Amino acid sequence: MKRKEWIIHGLLILEFYMYTVCAVGGGVEQRAEMGTPIPTFSPPEGNTTFVQGATWCVARPGVSEADLQIALDWACGLGAADCSALQPGGACYRPETLLSHASYAFNSYYQQNGNSDIACYFGGTAAITGRDPSYESCRYLTSETSSAASLFLWRLIWRISGALILLHLSFGVNGG
Repeated sequence: MKRKEWIIHGLLILEFYMYTVCAVGGGVEQRAEMGTPIPTFSPPEGNTTFVQGATWCVARPGVSEADLQIALDWACGLGAADCSALQPGGACYRPETLLSHASYAFNSYYQQNGNSDIACYFGGTAAITGRDPSYESCRYLTSETSSAASLFLWRLIWRISGALILLHLSFGVNGG
């Protein structure tokens, strides 16, 4: 194989490994509390109706405010969660509590990133629940596992395509 083909082959293997082992959880030892649903939701009380197959990610009550703030800042910053509803005047701004804002941000990130246990960890400050935490005009995103996995797969395809284009541009058509 030419050098360029080896690089592309290596990137594809790495991306496949990242998808199957790191994102999906195959072979990765996970902490027990990652997928443990919390029995209650606070604040405000979430709907008690369980929507078959739908899950949400919310902040764990009782964790330290410092840890919760760090996780919230990461979710809305580097995590690129859609936190626009948490801005003053936004649908989920009230109640203006750290727990409520973190729950919305965590769920936004969780739904946008594969709906997996790993996407709802946040250093142990979050948990998956089957109760819809939406309230009043604040609607938490939801997606069935299959549609979230489909979104994740499309993002994976775009990443691979982008890497291939960059390699092509870096080495040129006749590079080798």
